[in-house]
Amino acid sequence: MELICQHLYQLNFTYLYYSLMKIYTKTGDQGTTMLLGGARVSKAHLRIDSYGTVDELNAYIGLLRDQAIDDQHRQILKTIQDRLFDLGANLATEPAKAEKINVPAVQEADITLLEQSIDAMDADLPPLRHFILPGGHTTVSFCHIARCVCRRCERLVVALADIDTVDPIIIRYLNRLSDYLFVLGRKLAAELGAAEIIWKA
Repeated sequence: MELICQHLYQLNFTYLYYSLMKIYTKTGDQGTTMLLGGARVSKAHLRIDSYGTVDELNAYIGLLRDQAIDDQHRQILKTIQDRLFDLGANLATEPAKAEKINVPAVQEADITLLEQSIDAMDADLPPLRHFILPGGHTTVSFCHIARCVCRRCERLVVALADIDTVDPIIIRYLNRLSDYLFVLGRKLAAELGAAEIIWKA
């Protein structure tokens, strides 16, 4: 993967996905890694933590997509996974080299898709009058775990934006995605016949 990063600014991004010749390069053995564009940074750098958490979120979305859910939900989740991969690549790019690399970017249409999906699901659900607790069904719990990871990812990206260049649409997308996952959790609970667990103070 490090080898890919070294040449990303010179070659077409899509082509590089298929250029991997070796899984391990040993170039990260000293605790550093290379951003897309050539700069080496610590693996503990906030930028690395940010796109690493995007990767973690993507894995949880994949876990959710593997559950026994409606095909329409599954298709939207696959689209979300695609956008998270784009988003992660964007965060992994050295800001000064972003224009040269031509990394895929999140678009307004991607946020619109989330908003329309939220509205469609919410229209079929009873009004939310209480705080609800995660749980009630394993699939619903997976959805809430993904939502929590999404919120953590958002916090990290906001922190990164305080010290470095971040495309503002990334923060908006993550914010809307966490809303989508919350409503999806409610929708899945209804479809699976799982009762919502109301928080009692």
